Amino acid sequence: QVQLVESGGGLVQAGGSLRLSCAASGRTFSSYAMGWFRQAPGKEREFVAAISWDGGNTYYADSVKGRFTISRDNAKSTVYLQMNSLKPEDTALYYCAARLTLGIATTRYEYAYWGQGTQVTVSS
Repeated sequence: QVQLVESGGGLVQAGGSLRLSCAASGRTFSSYAMGWFRQAPGKEREFVAAISWDGGNTYYADSVKGRFTISRDNAKSTVYLQMNSLKPEDTALYYCAARLTLGIATTRYEYAYWGQGTQVTVSS
């Protein structure tokens, strides 16, 4: 089992920045890939970013490419999402997820474990 706890969400003005964190426990953190997803009210949960077990590979949704950066610290069992140049359309509940393989994936069905989410609200 893997337990995931997100933090770092909040209210920010458009153009601002936030850094989300996701602390993992329960299994060896370096044995699985991680992802971030988000879900806005009335919409499907969508892929945001993913990172391989060692941080060597990353992948981003087109909507956040160039603005968001995913990273991980295996010594701290934590994955991060640095979000810059935030837009009102980035407003959503952000989830981190763990995939019990080494490589990245972009669909929610490929992730076995999920956190409870942290709310990000961007005002215009």
